[in-house]
Amino acid sequence: MRKQFVTTIQDTMSQDDNLCLLLGDISVFGFQKCFKEFPERTYNIGILEQATIGLASGMSKANMIPVVHTIAPFIVERALEQLKVDFGYQNVNGNFISIGNSYDYAGLGCTHHCPSDVVTLSAIPNMQIISPGSSYEFDSLFKQTYNNGSPTYFRLSEYEHNLNFEVTFGKANVIKEGTQALVICYGNMLEPVYEAVKDLDVTLLYYSTIVPFDAETLKNHFVDNIIVCEPFYEGSTNYFINKALEGLSYKLSNIGIPREFLLSYGKKHQIDDLLELDVNSIKNKINKLVQ
Repeated sequence: MRKQFVTTIQDTMSQDDNLCLLLGDISVFGFQKCFKEFPERTYNIGILEQATIGLASGMSKANMIPVVHTIAPFIVERALEQLKVDFGYQNVNGNFISIGNSYDYAGLGCTHHCPSDVVTLSAIPNMQIISPGSSYEFDSLFKQTYNNGSPTYFRLSEYEHNLNFEVTFGKANVIKEGTQALVICYGNMLEPVYEAVKDLDVTLLYYSTIVPFDAETLKNHFVDNIIVCEPFYEGSTNYFINKALEGLSYKLSNIGIPREFLLSYGKKHQIDDLLELDVNSIKNKINKLVQ
């Protein structure tokens, strides 16, 4: 997904003279072409995340279209106040593209984990949140939204699913329909969840856009047993689901990352196994909830 991010930004910068790129000492080598071809719009600001967000806000007020990029915990947690005040409060255009997802960099420890990004940023009014599950989805969703006038956060991962379909900003995809339960999943968690439920009589909704949340599709495919599979802190999107289904009676269960520090090191798939977020574990959990 990171390679597609580089290609998408290069292509968009060549077509839109207002797009500018601010890096936090991350992916600098990958953007060498941008440094060479667009030196007046490509900057490596360095490890100065708060200042970078402030700079990006000023650029936006000057009718530029900033793209800010660094690892998820640095852009979300280190610069949270600036995201809130400089972008959310002013509601100005900006694109914040993280890499690392929740624990892609499990080998670097919890300083490089960020399963809290969705629940944290969803508390900022006006902040849009996109969780593309593949390179194609990122390219499509970025081009749909990068100049829509609002701050937008993209949570990119080093890992992606291999399912191909069109995605539209603010709309969920109906992957399959069934009667026993309604399963909701996000981003690159789609593939293991799809494998887990493909033989079950359940509806599967896939959200590549988290905020704004597509309440209409949820209501149109309502089943009173709802299972939410999240590649971030479990329960992060419950507010949006409960808001959409206000007044209805249903059971809501969550499968996601527990709200605790992940103290184990290793590869992402090893942490998936540890947290029981591999295909077989997800299938077992869903089977129990469907029965």
